[in-house]
Amino acid sequence: MMKALITGASSGIGRDMAEILSAKGYDLILVARRVDRLEQVKKKLKTNVKIVAADLSDRTACINLYEQVKDENIDVLINNAGLGVFGAFDTSDLQKELAMIDTNITAVHILTKLFLKDFKARNSGYILNVASSAAFQPGPLLASYYASKAYVLRLTEAIYEELRRAGSSVHISALCPGPVHTEFDSVADVKFSVKGLESRYVAEYAITKMFQKKLVIVPGTTMKLARFFGKFTPEKQLLKVAYHMQKRKGDNL
Repeated sequence: MMKALITGASSGIGRDMAEILSAKGYDLILVARRVDRLEQVKKKLKTNVKIVAADLSDRTACINLYEQVKDENIDVLINNAGLGVFGAFDTSDLQKELAMIDTNITAVHILTKLFLKDFKARNSGYILNVASSAAFQPGPLLASYYASKAYVLRLTEAIYEELRRAGSSVHISALCPGPVHTEFDSVADVKFSVKGLESRYVAEYAITKMFQKKLVIVPGTTMKLARFFGKFTPEKQLLKVAYHMQKRKGDNL
């Protein structure tokens, strides 16, 4: 029986990925802070489900999570847990930003490294790191969030090349969606000015492309075009566009 571990599995993309993988016959280890929400997800799934309550903004919790499940022969690791903090950099809450950096960067770094060693030793496995289209550019008013997702994307790309050159059968992907209808909006205190994709569509697209061994996964035509044209747009112009997009989100609160 194949097995997948999903962080941030209590809602949104993580929850939908759990349902999709369960339908494919995967046993699951679901990780989030809210056990009650994980229990609700578990009720809908057809396969064996193990629930682990963990706050991944705590480095020790990340290592403990790995130690708890390392002998379970996990085939797929999905690093989906993430946070956002909205506001000008000099006025946004430092503690919230540090918790975000620990969740978006440090947790992904720790879990990717620890599971990658095991995957590489047995020469099989998939890792999907959920980044964002924010990774492709700077984001005034969501500065630390955009920067954190750039870290996830670049880390994933570098590991991909290391695995390729090692001739490994392990595959790693970065998912870079644009706006998605999830609870992220309320947690980050923003409302998206671009029409968001449904999380179920993003989850299905991501899992399909991961198994097809795609490196950077960008759901939706709008974000594919934005990424393409962004490559030809001067940096300062990108900054102006990004600022106005973020400001509209804040104005819609």
